[in-house]
Amino acid sequence: MSRDPNCIFCKIIEGKIPSMKLIETEKSLAFVDIGPCAPGHSLIIPKYHAAKMHELPDDSLADILPVAKKVVIATGATEYNILQNNGRMAHQVLHVIPKPSQEQGLVVGWPSTKPSKEELQKVCTFTSHIQVYEKLLSQIPK
Repeated sequence: MSRDPNCIFCKIIEGKIPSMKLIETEKSLAFVDIGPCAPGHSLIIPKYHAAKMHELPDDSLADILPVAKKVVIATGATEYNILQNNGRMAHQVLHVIPKPSQEQGLVVGWPSTKPSKEELQKVCTFTSHIQVYEKLLSQIPK
């Protein structure tokens, strides 16, 4: 299991920093956010330390969303946001943020753009490169 001795979330997993645990599985830990932006704001973290989502093993990723679902149900929130950040300090924290009103919870500005059809087609081309990459990976002996 990957851990970073300087990561606050790894310290929470190890019990070196206390938390208000909600759900714990073999691969994930859910707990109450101590600086919530709405009542019920909770965090779900994988027990595997990774700075970016694509660095997490698939089995860790597969465990996080069912835990998030259970947390959402437990909060009773009918409106909510799920937020995931990437980067060195992120430790792949998944935030479950109830949205009781327009003023409470996560407030997001979405600066949409108007890409051309050609720019959008580049995304499809990139996706086909991913499929080729996955095929090559599957051929590497483990």
